[in-house]
Amino acid sequence: MENIKITVVGAGVVGLACAAELSKVFTDIAVIEKNNSFGQEASSRNSEVIHAGIYYPQNSLKTRLCVEGKELLYAYCQKNHIGYKRLGKLIVAINPADIRSLEELCQNGLKNGVSDLKILSQKEIKKMEPRINALAAIYSPSTGILDSHSLMKSLETESKNRNAMFAYSSEVVEIEKQRSGFKVSTRDPNGDIFSFISQFLINAAGLNSDKIARLAGIQKEEYALKYCKGDYFKVSHDKAKNLSCLIYPIANKESAGLGTHTVLDLSGGLKLGPDAEYVDKIDYVVDESKKESFYQQCRQILPFIELEDLSADTSGIRAKLQGPGEGFRDFVVREETEHDLPGLINLIGIESPGLTSSLAIAREVKKIIAP
Repeated sequence: MENIKITVVGAGVVGLACAAELSKVFTDIAVIEKNNSFGQEASSRNSEVIHAGIYYPQNSLKTRLCVEGKELLYAYCQKNHIGYKRLGKLIVAINPADIRSLEELCQNGLKNGVSDLKILSQKEIKKMEPRINALAAIYSPSTGILDSHSLMKSLETESKNRNAMFAYSSEVVEIEKQRSGFKVSTRDPNGDIFSFISQFLINAAGLNSDKIARLAGIQKEEYALKYCKGDYFKVSHDKAKNLSCLIYPIANKESAGLGTHTVLDLSGGLKLGPDAEYVDKIDYVVDESKKESFYQQCRQILPFIELEDLSADTSGIRAKLQGPGEGFRDFVVREETEHDLPGLINLIGIESPGLTSSLAIAREVKKIIAP
């Protein structure tokens, strides 16, 4: 039976980042992906935002890895000629009652190490974005957007150039602990089973990471993922030119997301989304009946948008550890020695800011394997 040093399960942006980072040190790496190409799930169905690290609790992994990952990501994009823009972001208050929350959020971001944040007055906002309505705003100049597909392609190419092997259309169906590591069995589209031994096993399976953990023998309820769907609506192209940066509302503390916001892309397109709705299964059909709700949410801030400007676009699923109404849950980045599974590294609940944090998460994994 073939022996491999490191196996990465999942070729989303986090799995690809792990493969690229580890390939700098190790030559014997395999990436297993059940889909026929990389980034077919959460990594390609998101807002493509490089987050600053404003929202998350101090001393959390989400905060540290987001703040570190942001700088790593900008540098990587610059070095590898991947499209990106530091557009900046305004988090806006439209009611006097929201201004206190805005100030508290700004202080949280500053404490998290996001040192370039600034509170803007209504006059300052109008100078920057004359077409929006807001009483006050947090300005985050280091927030940006990127071409996530090009990022993932670059990470895949970098890994392959250092001899990492990629097995697409291969689903992990069994994991068995062995003295020398893990016996991993995969199934291809023809139903054929292929098994091999891997010393280290990195679970970067995104929406299926809790299932992979269970296959490895970990039945922890705290690893059980909850699917949280977000729909996007496209805004007619002629209205996109009215904005130059990202616009976010003050997030409702009861919400599972950051609030329905504007999403600008590198081609000049504009979307609204994502909303947040817990669902029982993975389904990417956009609920077109939400169009009126999206319009009502945006019209106070973006008065130039009309109902007929909106059309259903795309959707994504967040892999959340917290259910509806539950409090903050951090990323899981953990070697499972306490479960008598040394060499198994679980990456679970890697939702937003997972894209921003991806290169920093990869460095964390490398520290575990090669301290």
